[in-house]
Amino acid sequence: MTKKRRILSIDGGGILGTFPAAFLAGIEEQLDKPIGEYFDLISGTSTGGIIALGLGMGLRAAEILQMYEENGPEIFGQQGSALQSFVTNKLRSIRWLYRRKYSSDKLRSTLNGLFGNKRIGDAKHRIVIPAWNPTAQSVYIYKTPHHSRFRTDYKSLIVDAALATSAAPTYFQQHMTEESVGLIDGGIWANNPIAVAVTEAIGTMKWPAEEIYVLSLGCLDEAYTLPKAAGVGPLATKLVSLFMNGQSHGAMGIAKLLTGHEHERDAIFRVNHTVPAGEYTMDGVSEIKNLKGLGFSYSRERFPSLQPIFFDIAAEPFVPLYKITENVP
Repeated sequence: MTKKRRILSIDGGGILGTFPAAFLAGIEEQLDKPIGEYFDLISGTSTGGIIALGLGMGLRAAEILQMYEENGPEIFGQQGSALQSFVTNKLRSIRWLYRRKYSSDKLRSTLNGLFGNKRIGDAKHRIVIPAWNPTAQSVYIYKTPHHSRFRTDYKSLIVDAALATSAAPTYFQQHMTEESVGLIDGGIWANNPIAVAVTEAIGTMKWPAEEIYVLSLGCLDEAYTLPKAAGVGPLATKLVSLFMNGQSHGAMGIAKLLTGHEHERDAIFRVNHTVPAGEYTMDGVSEIKNLKGLGFSYSRERFPSLQPIFFDIAAEPFVPLYKITENVP
């Protein structure tokens, strides 16, 4: 019988992360263990990175979903009445023209409550979290010590990794880590981290491609069209979606080629939902309940087909090559 190596990959998307969090929570209700225990590698970017870090630390998906429901409005400054939120959002939109839209303070306090002083070396499962170093103009990927070369990241605070991967330009300020490295959202280059995860599995851990199965979770797709000769005006509002969609499809293509998907075997299973353009936004906290409902609906629909591939038996325990000591430098 061929051994299975199971990967969970979660896209970025701000408050839209409620959708994959709810999907995982719905699946988890059918399992005997926290859902993270069924994967050999967990990767996520931005909001997906926060989910991945939570699962990697052994949290239940239901706990992470609760964070979105209870702290999402506060993180995005929309915890007041409908009128207060409307006025605040209008003023914030004006300010957004010349500075970042939100303070990171509420996000930081939420993450501190979730992770405390835990470090990546405390993770119970392998994790890979993309960020971007704008000063060095280079990728910056947080990884657990699952290879002998990875002697640094395991000492990093989980909160640092979470704030770095989710520091979306224009939404949140650049994050300065404990080591004084300025980092921003990994969505700049890997909003869909599936190619990063599969490359890590095959290139670094030398897992055979035929053993790999990937559950890839999106944060909704927008259905939109572009005029054939669009100028700056009509194109501007679609640029973020345009670049993220292009990156996501490219990453999916790379992962499919590396795993033999479609040509030889079914290896990649994508869960996402397409919505009309503008119906949901990265900071649209008023849609949290709808996003939760969508996630649970998809978990009910997809569990029967996903269960024999991903959730029949827990993954082998992760044994880190380096461990946190009391006196972390």
